[in-house]
Amino acid sequence: MLRTILIVILICTFAQARSESRLEKQGTATRLIVDDAPYIIIGGETGNSMGSSTADVSECIAKAKAHGYNTVLFPVSWELIEPEKGKFDFATVDDIISQASAEELKVVFLWFGAWKNSMSCYAPEWFKRDTKFYPRARTASGKPLEIASAFSKNVFDADAKAFTSLLRHIKETDKSGTVIMLQVENEIGMLEDARDHSDLANAAYNKGVPAELVSHLKKYKKSLHPQLLSKWQKAGMKQSGSWTEVFGDDIFTDEIFMAYYYAKYVEGLAQIARSIFPDMPLYVNAAMNSRGRLPGEYPSAGPLAHLKDIWHAAAPTINFLSPDLYDSGFTSWVATYALPDNPLFIPEIKATPANSAQAYYVIGEHNAIGLSPFAFNLRPEADYEYQRKGNETLQSLTPVIARHLGKGTMNGFYFDSDSVSRTIERDGVRIKASHYFTLPWDPRATDGSPWKPVGGLIINISPLEYIVAGSGLVLTFEPALSKAPTTTAILGEDGFALTPTAKSSDKSDTFHKSDSSDKSDKSDPSDSSDSPFPRLGLASVTEVSVSPDGALHRIRTFNGDETHQGRHIRIGVDDFKILHVKLYEYE
Repeated sequence: MLRTILIVILICTFAQARSESRLEKQGTATRLIVDDAPYIIIGGETGNSMGSSTADVSECIAKAKAHGYNTVLFPVSWELIEPEKGKFDFATVDDIISQASAEELKVVFLWFGAWKNSMSCYAPEWFKRDTKFYPRARTASGKPLEIASAFSKNVFDADAKAFTSLLRHIKETDKSGTVIMLQVENEIGMLEDARDHSDLANAAYNKGVPAELVSHLKKYKKSLHPQLLSKWQKAGMKQSGSWTEVFGDDIFTDEIFMAYYYAKYVEGLAQIARSIFPDMPLYVNAAMNSRGRLPGEYPSAGPLAHLKDIWHAAAPTINFLSPDLYDSGFTSWVATYALPDNPLFIPEIKATPANSAQAYYVIGEHNAIGLSPFAFNLRPEADYEYQRKGNETLQSLTPVIARHLGKGTMNGFYFDSDSVSRTIERDGVRIKASHYFTLPWDPRATDGSPWKPVGGLIINISPLEYIVAGSGLVLTFEPALSKAPTTTAILGEDGFALTPTAKSSDKSDTFHKSDSSDKSDKSDPSDSSDSPFPRLGLASVTEVSVSPDGALHRIRTFNGDETHQGRHIRIGVDDFKILHVKLYEYE
């Protein structure tokens, strides 16, 4: 009888045990594992203060479901969980976890502790008022800032105490494993000056460059960011000395100094988190150094791409540095963070109709852990359906994507006003992907309407066999060794020439377009020149759904008009689909 009771207790204990999320390597990718299965964060971040009200939490949870998200990123405010020094209240945290769990959503908590967007605005009032015990950062002129000094032990101890209490509470109460990842602080960085010039900061600066930093730079010299490597080389690659002796005398050296000590501060919090959650992913996010601004005009010394090596050296417990993206040049920005030593996760991006398409791109092209639009709860409701369709379609594809992460079998596509086509080659096949509006059949392609940002991904699942998913795409396939077409006739939807090719000296009836990424290229991208090599045709094009085990299930078969009589595959700009494409060779 006693043995039976013990067995029942053990079973109940294991049933209630928290399945902690973790990261694992697969090929060149880092996969997020949640509930012992690969997981892609298809989520959104709430507005900054949405976690402070039960009604706001409910609204955000409902809107997350309406968007087709699987994860919500919620801030946790220090001022709310420790309104009085040493007295903690986790009601807002419990509210978020319980509501998300009830709707089968996962949560990423963002610690708004000592800093949020550089400032110390989310610290409690008792902390803010006591500036002698919790000192502020200062500019070179001595001006105090509403930024707690990262060099103060008192600041760290207070922040760390609250952070520790928060994580212990989550560990004790979140038995279902709703919380899957943690962001440590928010957009750390100095403003108004490149570094802190308080007495504490100056004392650290005067000690010179720590030996452990130089040791790290020497060890990882081959993978250092070019900007950092260049600064070090121009200063003579010294192995010790003052900050200016090792890195040169300019504002960017001040930024390097500050980044090192911000990262050291964060490492202290990360080690606390790791002691409570041994495997849970930890990250920090950065406000971008965009628009030609200098350190201090943007949040200096944050976890920016050109400072990645400084952050890796001083905060090795942090799993990745993440960009917050609000500027143009989306594909260029993500490329700066998608590095062999830094898995890509985008915790914030401007909420626009392009978000679902952007998620397909970063996952297909960069093996991203996920993407989360900021303040999604404020998005116009007219955009919900399109986002939901894209997100749910992408989420259903996760089992297939998970098998291919890091194996070099995927690519992503993203087309906007800056670029409307891309050609890749893989396994002997030249694949050209273009914006749907490069086909002139939709009136919006030619009536002056803005071209909607679109995107998707392609997975090479076996020779001459692909999964293509996304929105607003046209893809053609031809042998990589064949001669690429130099001119392409404009074809109608029926496949007949819209304008006849002139056979005389009268050039007025000739309409050829060169193969270009320029938006003016409205040609059908499916023509091929004569070639001694075998041609490629569409053996079959099937719209499919994907079951949780990754099996494909036919919805409908496309042919004829839907494939331009075998010339291309396409997905319209107003829809998201998963297509299973098989090619065949012929001569």
